[in-house]
Amino acid sequence: MFRLPATQRSHSRALAALLATCIALPLTACADSDDKPQRQIDVHDPVMAKEGDTYYLFSTGPGITIYSSQDMQHWKYSGRGFDGEPAWAKNVSATFNGHLWAPDIVEHDGRFYLYYSVSAFGKNTSAIGVTVSPTLDPNSAEYGWKDQGIVVRSIPHRDHWNAIDPAVIFDEGGTPWMSFGSFWEGLKLVKLDPSLTKLAEPQEWHTIARGDRPKFQPVDKAGPEELEAPFIFHKNGYYYLFISRGLCCKGDDSTYRLAVGRAKSVTGPYLDKDGVDMANGGGTPLIAGNKAWPGLGHNSAYTFDGKDYLVLHAYESADNGLQKLKIMNLKWDKDLWPIVDSAELDSYQGFKVR
Repeated sequence: MFRLPATQRSHSRALAALLATCIALPLTACADSDDKPQRQIDVHDPVMAKEGDTYYLFSTGPGITIYSSQDMQHWKYSGRGFDGEPAWAKNVSATFNGHLWAPDIVEHDGRFYLYYSVSAFGKNTSAIGVTVSPTLDPNSAEYGWKDQGIVVRSIPHRDHWNAIDPAVIFDEGGTPWMSFGSFWEGLKLVKLDPSLTKLAEPQEWHTIARGDRPKFQPVDKAGPEELEAPFIFHKNGYYYLFISRGLCCKGDDSTYRLAVGRAKSVTGPYLDKDGVDMANGGGTPLIAGNKAWPGLGHNSAYTFDGKDYLVLHAYESADNGLQKLKIMNLKWDKDLWPIVDSAELDSYQGFKVR
């Protein structure tokens, strides 16, 4: 995702935001058992996993920001994926400032794989890396992330795609695939090696979503087609491809919104409700912003305890366009297309201030 670094608030401004939030919410939503105030959790590009009875949330931020929760409503800070930064990051992007973008988290064979992006803003000087831990519990003696380095890299003038926004899925045969991409000539799917830390050989690539890029658009320019953040979710006998369209990270001027298509094979083609291939500009609108939440996107999707959820961030107009976590119920119509209720945007997800 093209974004500015996550906003760092002063303590005084954060306190003002806490008080403003609590004024608008029931008292029970604004204090924990110690009467400590809460605020809505502000994250970009949220992804989740569950280990035991605890949910873990990963977000764009310094070193990848991690939160934990027992109920997906009240969250606490649980550390970072990197205490510092990947050793290779500045070799990819000389302007790297410590902020790792757009994570994805998957569990496989008793280990957790945390994918992340390093990029220069507005350029495809980018790479996707992965770090691994045997557990997500920071209190466990086994806890600890070990970086495995670069999985895939894009280089300006060589590649007409952008190596950011990873999301990993296993197909019905157990083969791992990684979707990724932002702007340029569309969103990609590539087969991973069984180690999940490098590309399979021989390499297998697919374009899964693409817009209308002018024939003579310079190869070092990102636009003008605004699409990114693919996420593939297997359900109902289909692979559903969610993508974000529009512009993120612009507060009230954000135009982020979600579209979807589906396929019987993980490699596509992903068709929308009208039968248009997403690789040819298709994509059925799923949910868009409103006056209170002008932009929303960069979603993930999960089944937890038999229920399906759509996880995303949305920009709140009442809080100067700050990005907030949203966890929405994901339902299905009679034709097995996903449905979300935009009224759920106004529901509260809290964050316990420690």
